[in-house]
Amino acid sequence: MKQLFWLVASLTVSSGLVAADPAAAIEERVAQAVQSPKVTVVHFWATWCDNCRTELKSGGWKKIVEANPEVNFVFVTVRDTKPGAPVLATHDLGGQKNFLNLQHPNPSQIKGEELASFLGLRLGWVPATWVYRDGKQRYAINYGQTRFEMLQQMIAESSRDW
Repeated sequence: MKQLFWLVASLTVSSGLVAADPAAAIEERVAQAVQSPKVTVVHFWATWCDNCRTELKSGGWKKIVEANPEVNFVFVTVRDTKPGAPVLATHDLGGQKNFLNLQHPNPSQIKGEELASFLGLRLGWVPATWVYRDGKQRYAINYGQTRFEMLQQMIAESSRDW
């Protein structure tokens, strides 16, 4: 019986079937996305967050995603036990080709247990919106709602060579 266990264990490890850390996998996907020569907007949000819901209800996110098809948008649902995709779908977000929705596996909102950093940067509040190009963070809105006119300007500025 022991031999069978070790045989299965070694086959699992050698075949790469061992589950990777889901949190690290999410962070790696976003790290790859922001390396793009295209502008990439990373938005951290939660279904329970009043400011996040207000942004969605205003239709601002849908308008900005659709007005900028050359920009990649990555929404990361954080500190939340509810999946974000159904909420985004009710606001017509998620089906766009330039839109990626990810659910961070750590739902905790408890200080010291919550997701406090991402890509090596402090994540202290939701919503938070970061703008990248070529792997470099160009802008960050770290506390509160996004003003979409300002975000559009950040996208335009990030599209230019510095």
